[in-house]
Amino acid sequence: MSLIQPLLTTSFVTSPMVTGDYSFWSLFMMSDWVIKAVMLILVLASVWSWVVAIDKFIMVRMLRRRATQFEDTFWSGRTLDELNAALGKDMRDPMARVFSAAMREYNESGTVKRVGSQSATHERIDSVMNLVINRELAKAEKGLPVLGTVASISVFIGLFGTVWGIMNSFRAIAASENTNLAVVAPGIAEALFATALGLIAAIPAKVFYDMYLTDIDKYGGRLEGYADELSAILGRKLSNGG
Repeated sequence: MSLIQPLLTTSFVTSPMVTGDYSFWSLFMMSDWVIKAVMLILVLASVWSWVVAIDKFIMVRMLRRRATQFEDTFWSGRTLDELNAALGKDMRDPMARVFSAAMREYNESGTVKRVGSQSATHERIDSVMNLVINRELAKAEKGLPVLGTVASISVFIGLFGTVWGIMNSFRAIAASENTNLAVVAPGIAEALFATALGLIAAIPAKVFYDMYLTDIDKYGGRLEGYADELSAILGRKLSNGG
C-alpha cells in the first residue's frame, strides 16, 4: 500500500484535470498526433464551410435584389428593343443575361412569315434561354457540395477521433494497471473534444446546405417563370410578324 500510494498521488497531482487546465488548447496540446490531425481537419472544415456559407448569403441576397430591380425595369412599359438597348453591356443579373440571349437569338433569326420557320425560331429561343438558366443555376450552386461534404463526413471524422481517444484511455489503463480517473481522463477528454468538434463542423454545414439549396431552387423557379413570360411575349411577336 505504501508503494502504490505515491504513484497514485503523483498521477493525481500531475493530471490536467486536477490542475484545472482542461482548456481547448490544453486538450489539443496533450493529444497525440492522430487526435491533433483529426482536430485540425475538423477546424479547417468548419472554417471552410463558414466561408462558403457567408459567400452564399451575400450571393443569394444580391440575386434577389437584382432580380427585383430587373423585373421592375422589364415591366416598366418599355418595348423589348428599348430595354435591350438600355441594358447594353450591363449583364450582371442572370435575368438580364437570359433576356439578352433571347433577344440576340430573336434578332439574328429575323422576322419571317412562314409558320414553320416561326415555330423553329421560337424553339431556338427557348433552347437558348434554358441553356443560360442551367448555366446560371450551376454558377449559383457552386460551393454547395463543400457544405454537403462537410456535413456528411465531419461526424465520422469526429467519431474516429472519439474511438482513438478511448483507445488511448484503455492503453493508459493497461500500462499503469490503474483505473483511477486521472489515468483515463486525458483519453476520454480527447475523445469527447473530437466528438464536439465533429458536431460543431457538421451541424452548421448541414443547416446552411439545406437553406441555400432551398433558396437557389426558389430562385431557379423565379428565373424559369421569367423565361416562360419572355418566351410567350416573343412568341406573340413572331406570330404577329415581328
